[in-house]
Amino acid sequence: RRANTSRMKDRQGRVPRLFVEAELHPGVKLPLPVDAAHHATRVLRLRDGDALLLFDGRGGEYEARLTMGARGQVAARTGERRDPQRESPLQVTLVQAVSSSEKMDFTIQKAVELGVAAIQPVLSEKSVVRLSAGREEKKHARWRRVAIAACEQCGRNRLPELREAMSVETYCRTPGPASLRLLLSPQGSPGLRNMRGKIEHAVTLAVGPEAGFSDTEERLLQRAGFVPVRLGPRILRTETAALAALAALNALAGDF
Repeated sequence: RRANTSRMKDRQGRVPRLFVEAELHPGVKLPLPVDAAHHATRVLRLRDGDALLLFDGRGGEYEARLTMGARGQVAARTGERRDPQRESPLQVTLVQAVSSSEKMDFTIQKAVELGVAAIQPVLSEKSVVRLSAGREEKKHARWRRVAIAACEQCGRNRLPELREAMSVETYCRTPGPASLRLLLSPQGSPGLRNMRGKIEHAVTLAVGPEAGFSDTEERLLQRAGFVPVRLGPRILRTETAALAALAALNALAGDF
C-alpha cells in the first residue's frame, strides 16, 4: 500500500534519507541493519509503506519503501536510482589536528556539510587529546558515524574519505596527491583571498589543535609544501578556523 503523503516526509518536507553499508541496486528488498532500522522506526517514526531514500556512500541514491515484517523485521524495497550532483567541484582534503571530543565531532560534521572530499586527522604535539590504539579505533568509528549522519542530513550521496589518525611528522612523510597546500597560521603573511589565482581543482588545508601547531610542526608542514596563510587579524578557535576556511574556499572556487 502507499502511505499517506504526510507520513512520507520529515518536518522540512523532505523524504528521510538513510545510509546503508550494503551496495545498493534497484528493485531489491534489503533488510535494514539494526542501527538503520532503529533510526527509521524509533527516531523518524516511519511505518510500513512509508517512502525513504537510501544511499550507500558510493554515489547515487535510491527511492525506497519501508516494509515491516513479522517479529519486528524492518526492510526496504528499492526503486529507481537517481544521481543528483551535490558534491563540491573543489576537492578539499582537511588535515585537522585532533581536538577535544565535542570540538572534533563538530568540525567533522560541519566539514562534511561544507563538502570536504577527505579528512585526515593528525596528532599534534599540542593536542589535548591523546589516543591509545584502542581509543583511536573507537574515535575513528565515532567520527565515521558523525560523517554518515552529516551526509544523511545534507544530501550528500558520497561519503568523504575518513583516514586513520597519524602524527604530523608521519603525515608529512606520506606522499599525497598534487594540490595546493595551505596551512592556517597566525604567522602567515598572505590572506586566503590572495590564493584565489592558485586554486585549481584540489586544495589540502591544514588546521592546528586548540593551541595551534608547534613551531617544529609548522616547519615540517612548510617543508612538505604547505603555504602559511591567515584568515584575518583575529585568532580563531580550531573548530571556527577550519569551517571559516572551508566556507571561504567554497566562496572562492567551490559551489557557493
